[in-house]
Amino acid sequence: MGYNKDYDVIAIGAGHAGCEAALAAARTGLNAVVFTVNLDNIGQMSCNPAVGGLAKGHIVKEIDALGGEIALNTDKAALQYRMLNTKKGPAVWAPRAQADRAAYRREMRKVVESQKNLDVKQDIIESIIAKDGKALGVRGRTGINYMGKAIILATGTFLKGLIHMGDVNYSAGRAGDAPAENLSDSLRKLGFDLGRLKTGTSPRLDGRTIDFSVMAIQEGDVDPEPFSMLSDPEEIRRRPQMPCYITYTNPKTHQIIRDNLHRSPLYGGKIVGVGPRYCPSVEDKVVKFAGKDRHQIFLEPEGRETTEIYANGISTSLPVDVQIEFLHTIKGLENVEIVRPGYAIEYDFAPPTQVKPTMETKLVENLYFAGQINGTTGYEEAAGQGIVAGINAALKIKGGELLVLDRSEAYIGVMIDDLITKGTIEPYRVFTSRAEYRLLLRQDNADLRLMEKGYRVGLIGQERYEKFLEKKAAIEREIKRICSVRVNPTGSVQEVLVKVSEGELKKSSSLAELLKRPDVSYDDLKALDPYRPELSKDVIRQAEVEVKYEGYIKRQQAEVETFRKLERRRIPPDFDYTGLHGLKTEAKEKLTRIKPAFIGQASRIPGITPSDISVILVRLEQMKRARERKSA
Repeated sequence: MGYNKDYDVIAIGAGHAGCEAALAAARTGLNAVVFTVNLDNIGQMSCNPAVGGLAKGHIVKEIDALGGEIALNTDKAALQYRMLNTKKGPAVWAPRAQADRAAYRREMRKVVESQKNLDVKQDIIESIIAKDGKALGVRGRTGINYMGKAIILATGTFLKGLIHMGDVNYSAGRAGDAPAENLSDSLRKLGFDLGRLKTGTSPRLDGRTIDFSVMAIQEGDVDPEPFSMLSDPEEIRRRPQMPCYITYTNPKTHQIIRDNLHRSPLYGGKIVGVGPRYCPSVEDKVVKFAGKDRHQIFLEPEGRETTEIYANGISTSLPVDVQIEFLHTIKGLENVEIVRPGYAIEYDFAPPTQVKPTMETKLVENLYFAGQINGTTGYEEAAGQGIVAGINAALKIKGGELLVLDRSEAYIGVMIDDLITKGTIEPYRVFTSRAEYRLLLRQDNADLRLMEKGYRVGLIGQERYEKFLEKKAAIEREIKRICSVRVNPTGSVQEVLVKVSEGELKKSSSLAELLKRPDVSYDDLKALDPYRPELSKDVIRQAEVEVKYEGYIKRQQAEVETFRKLERRRIPPDFDYTGLHGLKTEAKEKLTRIKPAFIGQASRIPGITPSDISVILVRLEQMKRARERKSA
């Protein structure tokens, strides 16, 4: 039975990837629909109630600059803000916010349901309808076929999801929701390779049974900064923040866990999926870091109107009785009650080398993968893939230039390139260390890097874009001004400098030259700069960073230019590697399987050598000359 309405874009899953994908498509003016197993769980924060962190916060800011929703929704639901790494350089500063889980879910549902051109439906999608290598629609458990020009799979942990708690295991997409049991089979029939991954959550605790007085308190920033450029900073600052608390496991905790490893499905062989290396379960921590006598636990509030607390740092699949026993050994948790036990979940994923930089699959045209189906972990990584998939699905339907973010433009670009080039055998998490051009990809300049692109694809409105142009012009004016304003080595000037800087001023210098001193800030120069204009915090920060780190920034920009010469050299999708003399068999197999779109991407495939790239470049040059002779 066919539905009486055809769609341009169909998104499967209404988590962080699916919401961004569906909203992006609808906001470009196309007719879209998003399917969810449970309408009440749109935008569900299945794991910890927080957004952002190292590199993750950068991605949230990038999504906002492109016209996405996660940043704005986080600001609506935020309980606490913290800027991480502020004692280090600005390249690794990272915003993080605790969020009210219920408020986040409620606000995201409101946005999705009020979005023009977007339908929301509850159904479990069981198969992809495809013909001649093209996706045409999907079939739901209700027996209805929904036809569309582009299909985006953002299935999270729902593909054959299996929950584990000790000896207990049962099928579920997450606790409380049914899994998608048949969609994996449909993908296999289409020729996709699938694997198995595992992730998990910590137990949720009853805050009324916790003694917070014996724990270290972690307050939010005194001057919190919103994630979204659309949020009102003053409203954010007026809102009361909620604290988090820190406690630790101890040797007694670890002994209980060791004594019960035989009851852990992870160590008993029941779990076959690979878990996240950078967010291990407490069982893994105790076994793999046996020399440590304690591990940190962050107690994070789940919301303003609940006493539920998320115990970040003790993800576990141990039986509930063991969870209770080891929790009672922890300082402040001696009498704690569990509200929801921790658990592990296994699910199917598709190794991401089967995906193009646009998130469209190589095997089936008009079919896109986004989020955990590509082997990632984290709300932010999922949302970043979701908005790119939604944008590109819309652009392809409209016949526009597709959006491909490279490694020098965005952490989203770093993540996607890592996935499609190297693949992953474990849940992938983004880090600042994965980016070669960290000083250029700061969290504070995401709009300067990406808002032009968001405007081009139709997700950034005219009014917002004009405000952005005004900000950009203000930054340029201030940089020019502080480079032109000069001060002389007078007594009053030396008096100011000696308070903030080592070394006196020996000759006439510009404010910019003084600002480049490592111990001098823009604020420090206020006494020497009486005609300083009133500027926003954002403009001041950009001007200060651009001037203070000018040499480093120029060096990275030069490296980017070199990188792009290779990156921009396209490889035809039908390029034949098998007939190239000089390529090893292993190189031929990898290149044929991954089908890199650019020379730069090919050079980053593990095992591909500079000599392999030279062979490809020679062949590309031969093909170019042959075309030129033919057209002459």
